[in-house]
Amino acid sequence: MIFRYFYCTLFFLFWCFPFSDLFGQQIGIGFYNLENLFDVSDDSLTIDEEFTPNGLKNWTPEKYQDKIGKMARVIHAMETARKQVPLIMIGVCEIENKTVLEDLVQNKQINSSYYKIVHHNSNDPRGVDVGLLYRADYFTVLQSKSIKIPLFERDSSPRLTRDILMVKGKLGTQMLYVFVNHWPSRRGGEVLTTPYRVIAAKLNKHLADSILQIDPTAGIIIMGDLNDNPDDISLMKGLETETQINQSRSITYFNPFYANYKNGEGSTAYEDSWNLFDQMILAGSLLNKSNQSYHFTDHLIFRRAFMLEKNGHFRNYPKRTFSGNQYIGGFSDHFPVICYFDR
Repeated sequence: MIFRYFYCTLFFLFWCFPFSDLFGQQIGIGFYNLENLFDVSDDSLTIDEEFTPNGLKNWTPEKYQDKIGKMARVIHAMETARKQVPLIMIGVCEIENKTVLEDLVQNKQINSSYYKIVHHNSNDPRGVDVGLLYRADYFTVLQSKSIKIPLFERDSSPRLTRDILMVKGKLGTQMLYVFVNHWPSRRGGEVLTTPYRVIAAKLNKHLADSILQIDPTAGIIIMGDLNDNPDDISLMKGLETETQINQSRSITYFNPFYANYKNGEGSTAYEDSWNLFDQMILAGSLLNKSNQSYHFTDHLIFRRAFMLEKNGHFRNYPKRTFSGNQYIGGFSDHFPVICYFDR
């Protein structure tokens, strides 16, 4: 009789409460630059010809499927980075379209029932976009929009770049806003291109400030490949990030990856040095442990041995897909990053 009562109670709990409310109070949220995840078709509206079978990179269906499998392998490893801690959301960049994300989440290494997709086309000349994969059993999307970054060349002509993807949703009962970014590159020189990234940073801050004015308790995560390091002007002055948690005063935006960078860590390498371009900036509300909402506890730059160059001058750097037009057959030239939250 006692056992029957126990099983009836357990059955009731499973049917009346979401799985995520019963188990696992810790969650992970990540970001990953997928390094030119293009399909093999020529899009007449973008400059993607190099990623076709007859293009400079000889991008074949076989190479594409291999790339999908490798990206899925990394995401699966991210999912299992911490035992019984679900990875509920992954921001991604350097994707050509929604189709490549659909192919990715349907790969057998990933549970295709887990991840839903948020994607909008942007105006990048190469057709490169950002996107968000999320688990609908944890996060409910209420709204998403693509926000253009107003950039201009020196001759006042528009400078096209990746849009900001803003996703509004509910994490349990908590309102969460996620901004997925891929800021303008350093191509043309770091100094000359810095103003473009500062504009992108200030736009993110303006959007986040506007949300916090209305709802100071809202959770906000600004993530992406920012093409700047945590101590660069775009982060320190544009976004006005804090680099340490100070319990004696409130923090508006905190960058947990600043300490990693100062310790010599990085997410991508260039000219024999590490850069930490892949970052996640957290609104101060996500540092608050005094309520029942999710709060930040830990973070990491995710790397596993299979993702690394094994030999030569670039040993232990990310093993990339291409070096110029030479096919390397690796994973990505960036490592993912993950932040963990508890409640």
